[in-house]
Amino acid sequence: MCFDHDSRPPDLPAERVRHRIAGGAGHELLTVTSADGTEFSAALAVAPDPSGPAVIVFPDVRGLYRFYAELAQRFAEAGHHAIAIDYFGRTAGLGERREDFDYMPHVMETRPRQIQADAVAVIAALRERVGDVPVVSVGFCFGGTLSFLANASPDVPLDAAVGFYGGLDTSRFKIPSPIDVAGDMKAPVLGLFGGADQGIPAELIERFERALADAGVEHDIHVYPGAPHSFFDRKYDEFAAECEDAWRRVLDFLQTIGAPA
Repeated sequence: MCFDHDSRPPDLPAERVRHRIAGGAGHELLTVTSADGTEFSAALAVAPDPSGPAVIVFPDVRGLYRFYAELAQRFAEAGHHAIAIDYFGRTAGLGERREDFDYMPHVMETRPRQIQADAVAVIAALRERVGDVPVVSVGFCFGGTLSFLANASPDVPLDAAVGFYGGLDTSRFKIPSPIDVAGDMKAPVLGLFGGADQGIPAELIERFERALADAGVEHDIHVYPGAPHSFFDRKYDEFAAECEDAWRRVLDFLQTIGAPA
């Protein structure tokens, strides 16, 4: 398992908090309809004082777990409207996912094109609420891979893509590797990886970076020496500095994309 059930997003750097949101009112659970008629859940957090692009959050294999609903709230507190999506409307119905959710059979039924169609629908739903804002995807683990792949899709209107420890050897899930579609990526990329992540060896990260460079894709790939997979977690005191640095890198990257119109 690449995460713990008690995982929570690290706090924002203090100077990046624009507006603190009360915990119980941090997000709204939406039901969104994809192009094929599938209904799926998404957690929307509206920034009281927006200052940059909106964020679509691609979760890890758990789908819309509480970590990612809370993460959407953290982005809103930093000035970014955010919406975290669930992957499993087609196979598991609606709702936020709990600790007892048996996610892997549903993960194996997901397909990037379906998730990309869901992303298109959720971006439209977001813009209905907050206006025609730029949108950046931010994904984690399985979702990091999907964030990179969405950036290569001509259908998903992204202005940039961020991946935390997004898998680059995707044969297990029988989906394309971001390395192989780097030439199709249309927007800047930020990739954050753990140097001690046994599932994403340095050789693959280097291949991904070379593929982006060869394709002329603006990119920033950063590896945290000694950090494991899923290091972005509040309870990892020994990686608090890496978590804070990752927050700063992501928020600085978002500011390069542009502010809402």
